[in-house]
Amino acid sequence: QVHVVESGGGLVQVGGSLRLSCAASGGASSTYAMGWFRQAPGKEREFLAAVSKSGEHTYVANSVKGRVTISRDNAKNTVNLQMSSLKPDDTAIYSCAASNNPNWPTDDYDYWGQGTQVTVSS
Repeated sequence: QVHVVESGGGLVQVGGSLRLSCAASGGASSTYAMGWFRQAPGKEREFLAAVSKSGEHTYVANSVKGRVTISRDNAKNTVNLQMSSLKPDDTAIYSCAASNNPNWPTDDYDYWGQGTQVTVSS
């Protein structure tokens, strides 16, 4: 069983930056492609960014492109999401997920973290 745990959420002011980290345990993180998602109250879950097992390939949603960077450090078993120019609309629960699907990139992820709250305040 793989456990995925996010960290780095909190309260941020408008225009600020934030780095979220995700650690996968119970298996080497390099075994899984990783993705970041968010869900705001009353809204559907939204894909933000994903990174391949090796870190060579990354994908970022158009809605956040230019403000979001995803990276991974397999030596530390972590995946990071760097966000900048934060807006109140970025307020949401941010979740990390791991995929072992050989056909990745897909929309299906096998393991999910509990999520971390990010609140952008003016």
